[in-house]
Amino acid sequence: MDEKRFVIALFGLVIAALVGFIAYRFVAPLTVAVFLYYSTRRLYHRLERFRLPARVRAAVSLSLVGVPLIALLSYTVVLLIVEARRFIEQYPVAETVGAENSWVGDLAELSNPTFDGVLQAYRSGQLDPLIDFVSEQASILASTLSGLTLNLVITVVVTYYLLLDGSKFHEWLLTFDDDAVVREYLETADDELEAVLYGNLLNVIAISIIAVVTYTGYNMIAPEIVEVPYPALAGALTGVASLIPVIGMKIVYIPLAAATAVPSVLGNELTGLVYVAGFLVVAAIVVDTIPDIVLRPYFSGKATHVGLLMLAYIFGPVVFGFHGLFLAPIILVLALTFANTALIRLLGGDVDDPGPELSRGQRQLDEF
Repeated sequence: MDEKRFVIALFGLVIAALVGFIAYRFVAPLTVAVFLYYSTRRLYHRLERFRLPARVRAAVSLSLVGVPLIALLSYTVVLLIVEARRFIEQYPVAETVGAENSWVGDLAELSNPTFDGVLQAYRSGQLDPLIDFVSEQASILASTLSGLTLNLVITVVVTYYLLLDGSKFHEWLLTFDDDAVVREYLETADDELEAVLYGNLLNVIAISIIAVVTYTGYNMIAPEIVEVPYPALAGALTGVASLIPVIGMKIVYIPLAAATAVPSVLGNELTGLVYVAGFLVVAAIVVDTIPDIVLRPYFSGKATHVGLLMLAYIFGPVVFGFHGLFLAPIILVLALTFANTALIRLLGGDVDDPGPELSRGQRQLDEF
């Protein structure tokens, strides 16, 4: 290798190291962006029938996934604030938390929680304890909010341009093709990633619908004191929580059962706890167990084994953190695809061999 090629190769390694370092620092939003890209790509291409510009189709695809999620989380926060204020008014929370947290009682005493009412309370000094409390936590709040905002911006921008230019990046990678190995690997991995990650989105939607119907049906037969609050919202949150491994939907319906039991216990109507116990059993079977057994095989991809995928969902967050929930399945698909395509060629095997069949009961996403 002459000096010119050596300098160019060295420069390329430096640039690659810098890009890799930046990607490592922002691996969480980049991983979520890849998940959103494969989750919305089918919708992006199907919008072509309406002859919309590519930028409009990308924005619409992101909006149909992102806007409902943001609205859901925002609505949840608002309801938590409203219900917390109602709980503080009804029960002696201010006395329980102590004088050092007197701002809790001050908030409960707001007679008119509108903009004018809050402004009047501020002028009268009623909100001073709360302002002092927020000021003490300002650095933590600012750091958390700025970090979340930055990650959100990176996720949206990367997903948007992946939808626009993902095919160009794909074609660029194919310029390194050698004896069709790269092309076969990239196309197979691309199809399997779409099947697995798009299947995640379908799984969330399906479980949300099941949970909403289950919670609403429970409210129809349960006494008012142990009814599930906001069943539609709770069902949607249950579907989103299904992405979390191991704990999954339990992170929603178990606290929900506890919340429905509180009024019954405080009101000394313990017979209502029978309905709460029934709710837990129904939620565990109808919302948690049956969909996991019946639906997950349909949404597991074309060739990825269900068991391996489940292990990836379990080990991913343990090894990488929360974003490992999306990163581990991506790594699994890339590794299995490499083993089934490029590695077979490198070892001189027969690439036309169909390989191991899917496990009994497992279905491909295209069959759904």
